[in-house]
Amino acid sequence: MTNKSKKHVLIYGDAFVDYIAEDQSNSTFTTFLGGATVNVAAGISRLGAASAFITVTGDDETSKFVRDELCKEDVDLSFAKLENDKRVSGVYVHLTEGNDRVFHSYVDETPNIQVEPSDLSEQAFQEASVLHICSGTMFQPTALKTTQEAVRLAKSTDLLLSLDANIRPLRWESEVLCRETIMSFVVGTDVLKLTDEELFFLTETTTLEMGISKLASYQIPVILITAGEMGTYAVIDGILTHVSVEPVVPVDTTGAGDAFIAGILRQIHLKGQPKNRDEWIDYIAFGNKLGALCATKPGALSAMPRLEEIEE
Repeated sequence: MTNKSKKHVLIYGDAFVDYIAEDQSNSTFTTFLGGATVNVAAGISRLGAASAFITVTGDDETSKFVRDELCKEDVDLSFAKLENDKRVSGVYVHLTEGNDRVFHSYVDETPNIQVEPSDLSEQAFQEASVLHICSGTMFQPTALKTTQEAVRLAKSTDLLLSLDANIRPLRWESEVLCRETIMSFVVGTDVLKLTDEELFFLTETTTLEMGISKLASYQIPVILITAGEMGTYAVIDGILTHVSVEPVVPVDTTGAGDAFIAGILRQIHLKGQPKNRDEWIDYIAFGNKLGALCATKPGALSAMPRLEEIEE
């Protein structure tokens, strides 16, 4: 069954500005629109599917830049909130010698201005095929309540729930609070996406097998564990499958995981939820291609692949 009657993939999260290092000296930076949920919303749109983004922005130039850029990406902001005093958060992203990204420090002038639970529109959920969330706002009390209400609305309208662990330790008071909060959302999640390092962190294990075993009791239908050049380890209805990826020469891995999950959600929205393991593997292979292509370009949102690039 496809989702032709549904208008969009619905995403909730923070808009961000990424200050990404121009080289490995980490001394000069270029400004990009970013944030995991922003990347996913734009990534889905670039792949020919509709996305709607629930977030909050202000009346300053940075917020206007964010809204203008999202509109250029054809991301629907009908359900977003405009609060004049809000200032969009930023993050400085450093590059390692291997061109991996490291989230070095955050800038957040107005952390307490958030989307409130009462701001959520039931229409946004009724018209959605999927709700996608990540942990990027869960450390903030109001945003945590809003995420909980979003999940409730998603379940009440029978949406598929997609959760990206997307752990940023610098934003949390403690590792324990981070772990407990994220794990509270794992219950009821339909698709859980995380890196191998995030799996080890959440399950307090050191191997893939141990981590997957620890998650077994949560009965998550699909777990997607991205592992860079190793591709993706997928646990589908309790069975582990490895989906390889064609090697590329990475320039900047920022946003590669976001491109990956954008591809998965795009397929679900346009083609319907996979009915068997083979269909899931096809979707995952598509996501792997997107993640690899994203890693060959600098930036995050700017590197999100377009459909024509995959077709080429």
